[in-house]
Amino acid sequence: MAFDKAYIPYGGYWSSPFCRWQGGLSEQNSVELVARTAKRFLGEREIGADNFDGIVVGVTVPQHRSFYGGPWAAVLAGLPGVTGPMVGQACATGARALYEASSELETGMRSGVLALTCDRTSNGPHVYYPSPKGVGGRGKTEEWVWDNFNADPNTKLAMLATAENVAKKYGITREEQDETMLIRNEQYQAALADDRAFQKKYMYALEIPKGRKKTITIDADEGIFPTTKEGLAGLRTVMPEGTVTFGTQTYPADGNAGMIVTTKERAEALSKDGGPVTQVISFGDARVEKAHMPMAVVPAAKAALERAGISASDCAAIKTHNPFAVNDLVMSKELGIPIEGFNHYGSPIVYGHPQGPTGMRVMVEMIEEIAAKGGGYGLFSGCAAGDTAMAVVVKVG
Repeated sequence: MAFDKAYIPYGGYWSSPFCRWQGGLSEQNSVELVARTAKRFLGEREIGADNFDGIVVGVTVPQHRSFYGGPWAAVLAGLPGVTGPMVGQACATGARALYEASSELETGMRSGVLALTCDRTSNGPHVYYPSPKGVGGRGKTEEWVWDNFNADPNTKLAMLATAENVAKKYGITREEQDETMLIRNEQYQAALADDRAFQKKYMYALEIPKGRKKTITIDADEGIFPTTKEGLAGLRTVMPEGTVTFGTQTYPADGNAGMIVTTKERAEALSKDGGPVTQVISFGDARVEKAHMPMAVVPAAKAALERAGISASDCAAIKTHNPFAVNDLVMSKELGIPIEGFNHYGSPIVYGHPQGPTGMRVMVEMIEEIAAKGGGYGLFSGCAAGDTAMAVVVKVG
């Protein structure tokens, strides 16, 4: 089904900088931080609490007291009369949060939803599951982040293995992946041109308290790796007989992003500088064969495009969540798009992978790219754990 009631105001969104694992956000409660950031953002934009009757919080790594989810975040964000769910679907969480917010608009349940996404992969929880009947009365333990990165309970394989399986299936070489990574880094550099003019359209600085009187500001991505052809060629593959190196995959990170989803009339009223509103058009999701996660972006994208009644060639911009260069090579081959034809201005393989907000940042960048072109359709597709993916089609202007 195509949506027709959910809109996003121009400038009614942000992404924080993304910070490398164990970097500047490694000790911040991600739910508290995104809510504080939302309160500052709404205050500076003079967007009142009366514009919202719902909230959605997308998060995948539990934080202290995050059991209280949306209602807690709403209070911290200055929306004490608002409630809503907490959702998570690994790296498809940004798309899933937008789907939840848009669906509530579509059904008439809400007239304005604040969709927040956040995660801190640094210092993830060490979980203990009690089991009095276990050997010696001992329970099971889990490193929430690393154990799940390294083993899908369905396949017992790490996410890296899914990339190698897909590379083998499609005959994707290490050299193709290196070349893709060079292109993606060049695209990110375009976002830094003219004193980061493109990023400053949407990137919102974080204020981090350091003691009672000191606050530090993080206003740019932290953890970008210098990348050269020679540097990539000199790396060993992660798996002995594999094709993926540490240079052709993303890295864990921390950050947040937010988006206002509302009616057309309110979106027009809230748009910054009279900019074009974005209509949410359609969604698609998919699950592919076991241990082939990077392939899932293709059927998810095709489903969203079909529901929108358009093709990839109709899109003014296409963006992906690409934990591996393999993802984009499959997308290119299956949809007939040249590698350099999508992910302009950057993508998660360059600036990191905080899971919850990853897809939302990508969609925010896509909206800004299309607005600069004068409007049109945009397609986002990103994979997620469990050999799944989720895709979104929007129309700007």
